[in-house]
Amino acid sequence: MSTLRELKSRIGSVASTQKTTSAMKMISSAKMRKATSQLQRLSPYRDMVQHVISHLLVTDQEFNSPLIAERDVKSVALVVFGSDDGLCGAFNINIFKQLLATIDEVRKQHGNGVKVTIVPVGKKLTKASLKIKAEDLDVAPCELNTRSGSDDLHDFTDMLKTRFLNKDFDCVELLYMHFKSTSKQVFMREQLLPVRYESLSEGVDTGAANSMCLFEPDAAAIFNSVLPLHVRAMVQEVFTESSASEQSARVMAMQTASDNAGELLEALNLEYNKLRQQGITTELLDILGGQVKR
Repeated sequence: MSTLRELKSRIGSVASTQKTTSAMKMISSAKMRKATSQLQRLSPYRDMVQHVISHLLVTDQEFNSPLIAERDVKSVALVVFGSDDGLCGAFNINIFKQLLATIDEVRKQHGNGVKVTIVPVGKKLTKASLKIKAEDLDVAPCELNTRSGSDDLHDFTDMLKTRFLNKDFDCVELLYMHFKSTSKQVFMREQLLPVRYESLSEGVDTGAANSMCLFEPDAAAIFNSVLPLHVRAMVQEVFTESSASEQSARVMAMQTASDNAGELLEALNLEYNKLRQQGITTELLDILGGQVKR
């Protein structure tokens, strides 16, 4: 049976843990709000890029860009976004499970001879990916992390484009958790390169065909200038989505930990009070027993 001193020590430890998890929840909530606000700020920029593309696509001109050129897929790069820090529940575990499932799907789609390269973003997924590295499954760790700024992100995007244009990769896909709400994140798999023509025409304004637009220098030159901006905006949005999902997962994990600590604290206090009352009762019985003997 636990002594009063041991129970008091455990109560103090659990109470301290509850304060820590509550503080971490508040910090993660602030970071999540910052990430969601950044997502809202990114939307106008991507909408404007899509608006320009919509005016270009309704013209009769055919566009040729190396970023939309499809070729036989012999090498696939899977850019998977995770976290650098833990204490976010099953966030990284779920992404890693989806990564393994995606690798199987890629091999079924393009054949077992396809070379798959994992490009992990975040220390947790980098560590997990290196454990499954094989002859036909390469891992290319990058310097990008969850705290990287926009300049680092742009350099990372340029690296992916360069390797695609150099035919190191025939296809580049993004794997990440899409932020829906604080309690819900959904795994997403999107093709970054080559840029799918269908994705460019999703937001096409059909009314743009009736508007008289003058393109200077010409529509093809503008398309080749805007398309890299579309790719960059896509990576920026996915990176921010992953950050918001990570923080929301950490909020839920810390909330659960705080609730569990509260329940444990209540049980320990009840046990402490029972044991303390039992000791008082025993002392009273000893006193009354001594009086009766007299």
